Amino acid sequence: MEKNRCEWVTKDLLYIQYHDEEWGNIERFCDDHYLFEMLTLEGAQAGLSWITILKRRENYREAFDQFDPLKVAAYTEEKIKNLLDNKGIIRNKRKIKSTVNNAKAFINIQEECGSFHHYLWEFFGGKQIKNHWKRHEEVPAATKESEKLSKELRKRGFSFVGPVICYSFMQAVGLVNDHTVDCYLYHEK
Repeated sequence: MEKNRCEWVTKDLLYIQYHDEEWGNIERFCDDHYLFEMLTLEGAQAGLSWITILKRRENYREAFDQFDPLKVAAYTEEKIKNLLDNKGIIRNKRKIKSTVNNAKAFINIQEECGSFHHYLWEFFGGKQIKNHWKRHEEVPAATKESEKLSKELRKRGFSFVGPVICYSFMQAVGLVNDHTVDCYLYHEK
């Protein structure tokens, strides 16, 4: 029997796998490398479709040293130039430089708070936000929580972290459960 999924999921197997195994799943939330990866990929998506990024994800992992923030923070101008020649990723200079800059800001938060996930968990009061949307059209692009997170991250030196990107990030890593009520994962997550 076919599982009922959120409306945004297409028939693309990559999308289905992402939805079923990852999106909104808080189980990987304690992994700072994962959080840095998702923050980077959400920023890379700005102006593009998520499937465009998802199809390049493995290339991004290889290009950005498996999203190790310590390695990314140490990238030189020469490394950035090499990334701009990498056809497997989105070759946008501002987005690439933002990733390097964000790695530095990410490390600062880790040093201050012990981990990025601890910082986020405290920021959101230690609990997942679970919404009860009936239709995909009800799901907002941004919320007051994502606006607050965006403002805080920008104060800490991050870029490509506007309210919409922050909300997508929050959904992806499970800070927000936005599976619609008819989705089989609504009750499981």
